[in-house]
Amino acid sequence: MKIKQFQVDAFASRAFEGNPAAVCPLEYWLEDELLQSIAEENNLSETAFFVPSAKGFSLRWFTPTKEVELCGHATLATAHVIFESLGFSESSIAFETLSGDLFVKKHGDCLQMDFPASPLTSCDISEALVNALGVRPEEVWADNDYVAVFENEATIRNIIPDQALLGSLDLRGVIVTAPGGEVDFVSRFFAPKVGIPEDPVTGAAHCKLAPYWAGRLSKNRLTARQISKRGGNVECEVKNDRVLLSGSAVTFMEAEINF
Repeated sequence: MKIKQFQVDAFASRAFEGNPAAVCPLEYWLEDELLQSIAEENNLSETAFFVPSAKGFSLRWFTPTKEVELCGHATLATAHVIFESLGFSESSIAFETLSGDLFVKKHGDCLQMDFPASPLTSCDISEALVNALGVRPEEVWADNDYVAVFENEATIRNIIPDQALLGSLDLRGVIVTAPGGEVDFVSRFFAPKVGIPEDPVTGAAHCKLAPYWAGRLSKNRLTARQISKRGGNVECEVKNDRVLLSGSAVTFMEAEINF
């Protein structure tokens, strides 16, 4: 059996930046065990699989260790493949996912994703989290990840987390964020528990971060940068219970899986 696979750098204007994702178009769903094996073999933060559906496409995302309910950069990568490589002629794509219906449309030179906002709940600053990050945040919020807020961008850049301690925390991962020097806010995302020591650019994290910073800065349109080694820019707009995330993508590689 052969499966077409694309590797796309999402939230990137050129190759070797942003967040790489594998994208596999399928005619029908394969066994979950096989999908997980492909993601493990790729060893990227996410591998996306999609099949045609009544609304447009059904989309699923897998890390090297498990399926996840939402992934922004792999959605952006998938939309890029559908528009640019598969000749999709409509201006908007509808995806059926574990997080509900998601929409991606062309937005100037970028693609704009319409995602549900993820509300955060304030929580205590645990010593376990402080020890894992090596520095104490000003405040901590949470949903399925911790969001640790710091005073400035320099602190975010200098964090060298203890990956073993991060992996022992009760939630999936940890987002660290602060006001940015040239953008509204910066962030990094660590999730060793699901096989991602540090994600280069995380769309889903901005579904949490954009509403937080919109409230703190009293503005609904924000510029963000995830300051991982590769780095990437994300344009954010908060609209009620939705977050619009815009970014560009480039195809790095086209390949074929044989098994």
